[in-house]
Amino acid sequence: MSASHEGSGAASRHGPVRAPQSLAGGLFLLFLAALALWLTKDLDQGTLNAMGPAMLPRWLAFGVGLSGLALLVFAFIKDGEPLERWSIRGPFFIISAILAFGVTIRGYAFGDLAVPGLGLMVAGPLAILIGGFATPEARFRDLVILSLSLTPFCMVLFGDGALLNLPIPLFPRALAELFPADWSQNAILRTVAAVMAVLAALVSVTTRGRRTTTIDVADHDGRI
Repeated sequence: MSASHEGSGAASRHGPVRAPQSLAGGLFLLFLAALALWLTKDLDQGTLNAMGPAMLPRWLAFGVGLSGLALLVFAFIKDGEPLERWSIRGPFFIISAILAFGVTIRGYAFGDLAVPGLGLMVAGPLAILIGGFATPEARFRDLVILSLSLTPFCMVLFGDGALLNLPIPLFPRALAELFPADWSQNAILRTVAAVMAVLAALVSVTTRGRRTTTIDVADHDGRI
């Protein structure tokens, strides 16, 4: 009797698709890759020695597209999970993080509403903090440490003249005016990055051993 029940699940799956989740995920990744390639079509890619603004997102789009194709292939040749009820929590916070990053890094104006350009120094941690709550296991302390550690690394990697030196806003203009006038942008950048890294270490050390609580803004069904 039990054997008939076990076989009924496999037999109920008709058609060539053996992994509906992989099929849906592959199609979504292909859509993201196509969207990224379309949005960067007018940007200069540059070379490895002088990277343009389109190189990183364009090659990431190629990688995402290849992953989507791989999922599509596995959907037809390997058994996988069926489609399940999905939560809006993850997409809500991830999309919110992307929008917050886009609005704050260069500034945004819509009618009377104007957001000043705050650079990667602010946009990076903001996106990490918001995007981190896509999971119900999010811990504010861990997100703060991650944002203060990852952001200065990205600032130096992308903005330092000795490294990639991409034309990305790094910090608010008002902050740069606080430093001596004879300081170069690289000197200001390295100082700001060092301060953020030290803050990350201080938060980690001073909060170590304290009881960390999970901040959850959704119920167990994933509704916000």
